[in-house]
Amino acid sequence: MDQDLMRLAVAAAIVLAALATSVVIRRRRASDPPTQVTRNVPSQLDRADFPEVDSPWLVAVFTSATCSTCADVVAKSRVLQSDDVAVLDIEYTARGDLHQRYAIDAVPTLVVADGDGQVRSAFLGPVTATDLWAAVAECREPGSVRAPGESCSGDNGAV
Repeated sequence: MDQDLMRLAVAAAIVLAALATSVVIRRRRASDPPTQVTRNVPSQLDRADFPEVDSPWLVAVFTSATCSTCADVVAKSRVLQSDDVAVLDIEYTARGDLHQRYAIDAVPTLVVADGDGQVRSAFLGPVTATDLWAAVAECREPGSVRAPGESCSGDNGAV
């Protein structure tokens, strides 16, 4: 009988140890923070990194050749090309150095920088042509884009 009691006590100790281990593991899992996604947008560009550009404004689109959304954003950006606005497609395999330098970790990343390289506007991911073109217009001439609901005369719809 003593052996039976001894076996029962050992079995109970094993069950208790297993339960305690289970509780500890569950608490650790519950307390682990979720994965944090970072999406970096530079606040300043060194215009010397873009020697082919001497225009007052730069629209830099950081892309990847395997990204179909990137191609769409580049196409919408190309319309902005002028004497005053340079548009560059900075594709990862061709210019990975610039992606690393500016900590670009998501594509497409589009930035609008002035002549000093200060980023005045930025977009991550897909962008509508209307939003992109309005952002560049507002950067180039602040106050040129009407607020939603504002009439062409700026009287906010008053008659």
